[in-house]
Amino acid sequence: MTFGLRVIPACLQVKSVEALRILNPLLAGIVALIVSIGITAAVRKFARTHGYIAKPKLDRWHQRPTAMLGGVAIFLTTTFLTFLWVPLSSDVVIVFSGSAFLFFVGLIDDLLHIKPYQKLVGQIIGVAIVVGGGLSLPWTDSQVLNIAITAFWLIGITNAINLLDNMDGLATGISAIAAITLAIGFGFEGQVSELVLISVFIGALIGFLVFNFNPASIFMGDCGSMFVGFFLASSVLLNEIGGRSRSLFSVLAVPALILLVPIFDTTLVTVLRKLWGRKATQGGRDHTSHRLVALGLSERSAVLMLYGFALMAGAISLMVKELRTTQSIAMIALFIVILTIIGVYLSKVKVYEEQQEELALQNKAAFGFLLNISHKRRIFEVILDAFLITLSNYAAYVLLFGPIEDTANWTLFLNTLPILIVVKLFSFLAVGVYRGIWRYTGVRDLVTFAKGVGLGLILSVVAILILYRFQNFSRAVFVADAVILFLSLSMSRMAFRLFRHFIPVSYSADGRRVLIYGAGDGGELVLRELQNNPALKYKPVGFLDDDPLKVDKVIHGLPVFAGNGSIRRVCDENEIEEILISCKGIPGERLREIREICIDIGVVLQRATLKIEPLDFE
Repeated sequence: MTFGLRVIPACLQVKSVEALRILNPLLAGIVALIVSIGITAAVRKFARTHGYIAKPKLDRWHQRPTAMLGGVAIFLTTTFLTFLWVPLSSDVVIVFSGSAFLFFVGLIDDLLHIKPYQKLVGQIIGVAIVVGGGLSLPWTDSQVLNIAITAFWLIGITNAINLLDNMDGLATGISAIAAITLAIGFGFEGQVSELVLISVFIGALIGFLVFNFNPASIFMGDCGSMFVGFFLASSVLLNEIGGRSRSLFSVLAVPALILLVPIFDTTLVTVLRKLWGRKATQGGRDHTSHRLVALGLSERSAVLMLYGFALMAGAISLMVKELRTTQSIAMIALFIVILTIIGVYLSKVKVYEEQQEELALQNKAAFGFLLNISHKRRIFEVILDAFLITLSNYAAYVLLFGPIEDTANWTLFLNTLPILIVVKLFSFLAVGVYRGIWRYTGVRDLVTFAKGVGLGLILSVVAILILYRFQNFSRAVFVADAVILFLSLSMSRMAFRLFRHFIPVSYSADGRRVLIYGAGDGGELVLRELQNNPALKYKPVGFLDDDPLKVDKVIHGLPVFAGNGSIRRVCDENEIEEILISCKGIPGERLREIREICIDIGVVLQRATLKIEPLDFE
């Protein structure tokens, strides 16, 4: 093999080596992953040996001592392979220099615990390195304004990643997904040096994630989160699909989409902490991931769900370049509507003690006033419906005619949109769309939505007929618009119920394991009450029923067990502590038989009833 290499001309050897280095970013990522795994294992051992351990705290999520300084492994891997493998352009050097400086700022914080304002000074110096090197977000025609926006972007994303580092594998995985999105963009644009650089970074992150995913054995610390956050934020400045693309909208949207999850989490946490009178910089267990776990998801499931949102946002960011501007706006608007509904749902999850909430409201009367207003949600619903009316009408045109920009249909769409919004909102108000409560949306509400959409369709046609004599308008557009609007309206109102369906119900850890006797309407009602009222401290396991046709069926995810002759076995196998009778039609003899079995096996038997008691005015 050695002899074979020697007979190859030197110039060809150099070219082949360069081709391997430049044209094979996948290999660079794989090598980085292997190196990262080795360095992370060494750093973990060093941290454990020398006492660099993160101990559990009340305002932190982890429950056991965990090694720190994982960011050192990410930084060393990225540094080593950047200088070994990446073709060094001036932009690459600038990005790496600013990120390296932030790594050392974070490392000092991990070791010496510097104050927040001192970290901010370090972040500003990092911004100066990047901006001074000529990199910025070209969002306006003013260079001064672009520099200010870039500074806000770099500092904001750096701190967003830092805040996102609140659960095993979350910040690392989200950052890796964002980096992969950037890599795809670099590949499409032919940015070779940038592609190899980000591939090395991805490998370093995934290698670290092997040790950082739940259950994590090492944390990245501030040195890692600040390096990763700044590296990602500044790498976006290199991305031509985000920074130098053909439309202003993609220039604005792509960077935000690539890093949407940390932006969403930071915004949600900041707004809600301000609302409750807490400091935005104060640590807490109130992030998006924590709220998902409070709803009943496991830590891994919560992290994987956020990974899914990051992948969706990354995919949309790549599509923005290929789609027309109006189509991109429509897609992103729909995604933002979905995220907004999710944010509203998550904001209702209790993460603070009620005493703390009451105290916060007493100290922050203005925030309490805003909170009371937000409970009505009617203004939000009207704004949401105006968005849905707009998107539905646009979608109907695109569905039937394809892209409508620079066509007669585009003019018709713009001219009639204000009329449609007013008429349809009036129709929704007239039939009672805004009287319902989202979490209890059912079939009757869907009928109401259908009436509102139908009335809106009739009034819209009449208005267009009076104003434009229906010239050049397509009847099919109005029909398609009505169908899409009904589906959008229904899905938005059913969103809370869908969330509750797909996210497991969180029961009290010390809740009594209970069976519900009667798998009918009464039993289903009892189950809903137990699910909606955690204060009862019950953990439903399943149903018992004497009807053989119901046995082995499933109601809201819980099995129906046979009641006749199987109560002892079912209670023993499922460690049942209590049985709730949900139906009144059980014969007295059968009820006495059940009672005797429960006494014999030590299970409490109660009748689930709604007690109505008189008020005591004394």
